[in-house]
Amino acid sequence: MAFINVQKWKNCWYRYREDFQNFEFYKNERKTALIIGNGNYKNGPLKNAVNDALDMAATLGGKGFKVILRENASRIDMRDAIREFGTEINQGGVGLFYYSGHGIQIDGVNYLIPIDADIELKAEVAEECISASSILKVMEYSNNRINVIILDACRNNPFRSFSRSDEKG
Repeated sequence: MAFINVQKWKNCWYRYREDFQNFEFYKNERKTALIIGNGNYKNGPLKNAVNDALDMAATLGGKGFKVILRENASRIDMRDAIREFGTEINQGGVGLFYYSGHGIQIDGVNYLIPIDADIELKAEVAEECISASSILKVMEYSNNRINVIILDACRNNPFRSFSRSDEKG
């Protein structure tokens, strides 16, 4: 259950109501989304990750976003999509990144796991996965007015060869 401070909301509404009434301004702004849904893992497949990504792509596409969609992406596919996304958002506007799939945190760094990740040792995570911070950097270096990142990551460890129990997340 969420609680809303009504007084703060009213103050915000009064301050920005002209922007809300003139929503056409935002309608013409360039909007780009990179959406990745990974579910077809050898270890620990995820039933809904791709469906969630498809739903997000349809919703954002209907809101005027140019959508770059990758389903069950390998590391190379993810890296190429991030580069394409970076090129697009460098033109300004709004950038949105959505990821649905497995994620893991190692030594305080969050990683998105491609479907072809072959991880047996904790030390291999950095070379087999995509760090969330690399996506943040691409967005940070863009000319965008607004950047949004949504990580719908299942953080249970699909790799039995090492445990996440020593991690703090």
